[in-house]
Amino acid sequence: MDVKDAVDRRRATRAFDAKPVSDGLISELIEAMRLSPSCNNNQPWRVIVAKDPTSLEAVRTSLTRGNVWATRAPLIFVICARLDDDCKLADRRDYYLFSTGIAVGEMVLRATELGLIAHPIGGYDALAIKEKLGIPADQVLITLVICGYPGTDVSLLSEKQLLAEVERPPRKPVGDNFFDGRWGEPWK
Repeated sequence: MDVKDAVDRRRATRAFDAKPVSDGLISELIEAMRLSPSCNNNQPWRVIVAKDPTSLEAVRTSLTRGNVWATRAPLIFVICARLDDDCKLADRRDYYLFSTGIAVGEMVLRATELGLIAHPIGGYDALAIKEKLGIPADQVLITLVICGYPGTDVSLLSEKQLLAEVERPPRKPVGDNFFDGRWGEPWK
């Protein structure tokens, strides 16, 4: 599969199979993050790989109700970074979030290539997870990446989530987000 295929196939679906993800595949996902670019090669991300019952339970019990579907996944990456570990530039360009986002994006594409779902989410109690997993206070818990094999049990999904399983949610027209030479001039 090439990158374009992975981008086209990537979906944030929510129906997971309980089958464990092998340590070999987890290492492939870690390597995709490890090799991703960051400002001055600072690599600010810190990742807890939650796959054992204790760490999974700590994360699962801290999810919002809308993310109950994530409790079926056999693997959750807890993605953190710290402001002081990456470039701080003019105009509030604190790169720790950007650099970490690139690393997650590369891992998500590699997961797609490997036949896995890697679904980043923001619906969780970050302070509870930080306490349960011993994450230092100065680390920002940026996202959880819910990971595993696609499944067929959709019993935990809402009606809206069920629709998103079948059809990719709509994207904004290119001219809404991309401009030609000047702000507000839609790219054609």
